[in-house]
Amino acid sequence: MNVSVRFITFEGIDGSGKTTQIKMLENELKRVGKKYRIFREPGGTQLSEKIRKILLDRENIDLSPIAESLLFAAARTQLVEEEIKPSIAKGEFVICDRFIDSTIAYQGYGRRLDVKNLEELNRIATASIIPDITFILDMDPGKAMGRIEQETPDRMETIGVKFINKVREGYNLIAEQNPDRCVKINGDQRPEYVFKDIYRVIMKRFEEEL
Repeated sequence: MNVSVRFITFEGIDGSGKTTQIKMLENELKRVGKKYRIFREPGGTQLSEKIRKILLDRENIDLSPIAESLLFAAARTQLVEEEIKPSIAKGEFVICDRFIDSTIAYQGYGRRLDVKNLEELNRIATASIIPDITFILDMDPGKAMGRIEQETPDRMETIGVKFINKVREGYNLIAEQNPDRCVKINGDQRPEYVFKDIYRVIMKRFEEEL
């Protein structure tokens, strides 16, 4: 299996604060003069962004879980081939807002699709590339949904707290099953304290690079 270098992903339920933490990490990498690329899923390439519109369009509420999974995988493949692989080859830090674990948490534990099948789908879609570190921001679903309600929710954000609870449970299982890669962070803290926990892990893992 190919293990990537300097590849960091952020996971968690919608509204858990991933975007805020990625921005704080970007500011820190910029401060210390490190080259980096930041991507989001689904998205990051011209084709992947088109797929994103389909997946998040509230008019597509009846999209089947299998079709949903395949669309996420297609967008991920384009992102890996066009952007992530070349960035890794250049030795850049690669930060991604969601990656393989989102499929397992949302479509596997949330939609109740077969997790083993989804893991194989991920392997094919990513050419077996896995992150060095995955931060799972764990947060109370009620609080997270409260954040989302302040904005206009997309299709994936209108499913409800019951579904999000299943996703959160899925993320907890993923963290337990992948202790060498996944780091669960308390997302209920103030953002600066969340980032302090995150950056402590990054400094330990990439001490020589930083």
